[in-house]
Amino acid sequence: MKIRATTILTVRCGGTVALGGDGQVSLNQSIMKADAVKIRPLAGGKVLCGFAGASADAFALLERFESQLKDFPANLPRAATELAKQWRMDRALRRLEALLMVVDSSHTLLLGGTGDVIQPSDGVMGIGSGGNYAVAAARALVAHSDLTAPEIVRRSLQIAAGIDVYTNDQIVVEELECQS
Repeated sequence: MKIRATTILTVRCGGTVALGGDGQVSLNQSIMKADAVKIRPLAGGKVLCGFAGASADAFALLERFESQLKDFPANLPRAATELAKQWRMDRALRRLEALLMVVDSSHTLLLGGTGDVIQPSDGVMGIGSGGNYAVAAARALVAHSDLTAPEIVRRSLQIAAGIDVYTNDQIVVEELECQS
């Protein structure tokens, strides 16, 4: 699925995980809103979720994911897997055009409509139209700087905003402490 709107990025390093996103909402070639918040704290702030794609679809998935978190508290992989199974098997859900990125103190996961639950090997993952630009910038900053995870996310999203027309510089970054 090609998501041509927004950029969501997560970086896990230095004892924290940060998840950030830009604020642009686009409809075809027009910017409809510049300051949308696409990062949501869930489970009492223990889980962060970012979304890219059609807004209504993303909110429908977010609501279902929250329900799974209530069914499987403190087990992010299980909640993500259960949502991915529903998403793949339910005819109405299969048509939703969105991606969710979720993080907690131990896990970073991407959920997709084909039943995907993907965990990055290096703690860096991006989605949306500027996702690849942000990931490239983040990997370089992780390897060659002493910046914190939130600083890397913010700077990488700013770089993506300078390249991708569907990404702006109205950035929101949330962070969690990682488990030792």
